[in-house]
Amino acid sequence: MDYLNKILPGDCGEVLKALPDDSIDLIFTSPPYADQRKNTYGGISPDSYVTWFLPRAEQFRRILKPTGTFILNIKERVVDGERHTYVIELILELRRQGWLWTEEFMWHKKNSHPGKWPNRFRDNWERLIQFNKSKVFNMYQEAVMVPVGDWARDRLAKLSQTDLVRDESRVGSGFGKNVSNWVGRDMVYPNNVLHMATECYNRNHSAAFPVDLPSWFIKLFTLPGDVVLDPFIGSGTTAVAALQLSRSFVGVELSPENIATAVARVSEIQIGLPLMIADEGVEYQTLADI
Repeated sequence: MDYLNKILPGDCGEVLKALPDDSIDLIFTSPPYADQRKNTYGGISPDSYVTWFLPRAEQFRRILKPTGTFILNIKERVVDGERHTYVIELILELRRQGWLWTEEFMWHKKNSHPGKWPNRFRDNWERLIQFNKSKVFNMYQEAVMVPVGDWARDRLAKLSQTDLVRDESRVGSGFGKNVSNWVGRDMVYPNNVLHMATECYNRNHSAAFPVDLPSWFIKLFTLPGDVVLDPFIGSGTTAVAALQLSRSFVGVELSPENIATAVARVSEIQIGLPLMIADEGVEYQTLADI
């Protein structure tokens, strides 16, 4: 598996064709958003975005293990005063391609700046959409459990009779809960809203996300030794998260500047790491050769 812990230069739609079927445990990526950051990515029209993305997603699906997961960090943009529908259209087309739209997470950006538009407010969140090849996939929920919270101290101290059974909603909604299920629990499963600050450091990259973001999903969907792919690896954040958690990574990146940044970041973690950078017509190079 000579593609492990390597950054492969080029377009992931072509580069990933060299990877074997069913070889990746988790795909975590944030592709260029439509028509945004044109100086970095060249820009992809919202109307063309789905057509641009689908051939790449076809490769993602081929190389992802049947028990693996694909997490797509993406957001809409406003065009001519209204939100464009390319994200919704992409979800529907990915389902037609054979993906299962299993779950959706929201990243709440705790430190985002206020907006200044006369007719809308700033998005303080981004989507992280979960896709799978199968309804049976690896998921390690215990790895991301959180403290039960202060609510439990008073709420669970004195339980009524209805708290000991599945008490149906008084408003007839059909929902009910057994409150006693939380007695004695210090840790519980989190919800699907992640409260994390945006990247605060200059990584010479216009769209860096915090290491905590891929780390959370790496812990949830993989085990040490598993392989994490970021086909738009940018400044290398997903690689950093994978290595810190004892996973292997595969990165693909089009920009030589981003590759250089990613190599520098990874080298800060582990001196002598067998990270390779592939270049067209050149043998793989180690960090020591760069």
